[in-house]
Amino acid sequence: MSIKQEQDMSFLDHLEELRWHLIRAFASIFVFSIIAFLSKNILFHHIILAPSRSDFWTYRMFCELGQYLTGSDAFCIEELPFILQSRQVTGQFMMHVQSSFVVGLIFAFPYAFWEIWRFVAPGLYDEERNAARGAVFFVSLLFALGVMFGYFMVLPISLNFLSNYQLDPTIQNEFDIISYIGTVTMVVLACALMFQLPVVIYFLTKAGIVTPAILEAYRKHAFVAFLVVSAIITPPDVVSQILLSIPLVVLYEISIVIAKRIQKREQSEELVVSKKEPTTYDGPLDQMPD
Repeated sequence: MSIKQEQDMSFLDHLEELRWHLIRAFASIFVFSIIAFLSKNILFHHIILAPSRSDFWTYRMFCELGQYLTGSDAFCIEELPFILQSRQVTGQFMMHVQSSFVVGLIFAFPYAFWEIWRFVAPGLYDEERNAARGAVFFVSLLFALGVMFGYFMVLPISLNFLSNYQLDPTIQNEFDIISYIGTVTMVVLACALMFQLPVVIYFLTKAGIVTPAILEAYRKHAFVAFLVVSAIITPPDVVSQILLSIPLVVLYEISIVIAKRIQKREQSEELVVSKKEPTTYDGPLDQMPD
């Protein structure tokens, strides 16, 4: 549908168009969720439960890194001292359904976001549309990076810390499958959302709400906020909080660079426009310059 046709649509037509975009977006999530549900062995054994085993990729990389740096097995993880149990009659089935939906959401996110963007984009001005060019790619890329960082870094380190934490040697860690999958889901999706920080800063800067000076002035406040947010969305251990805060700090610094480039570009464009605007003369006509 062309932009002119979008502008000529009535309110009800817009609602109808939005409905179909949402239907296609949810349909993509549903399709990937069905695929994940039917791939139970791959979904649970090789993906969701993989960080609960000592042969997980992250643990092996830490072990090899420790052997390379220290020549010892100090960073090697022989065993994660916990077992998973299901204490509810419908526990395993409901976790199967919930996990399938989350995986479907993750894999369908680029297309679902593209569908929403297709509805929003025609309502933007040409300047706004040009400024948001590549939004689907960068949002999807940062979402994927956040998911991978949460899954391969934050989650295994959190599980290792929590499974080895004991109040007394006589207390055994027997985690419920609902609690385990809830932790996996929260960490992965929270990291994916937090990684959208540069995109948020970009649009706030384009809207004139945020400036590089404001970002630099409130840098320390932002770092404290990152620690607080990390403490809320990660398991209660300092290592996970710091581990999630580090990329957020890096993304914040990248956001400052992006904001500075946007401001510099807008100032250059305003300078070019001001030079092209004709000057007015209010003096006598016989003294008007050529």
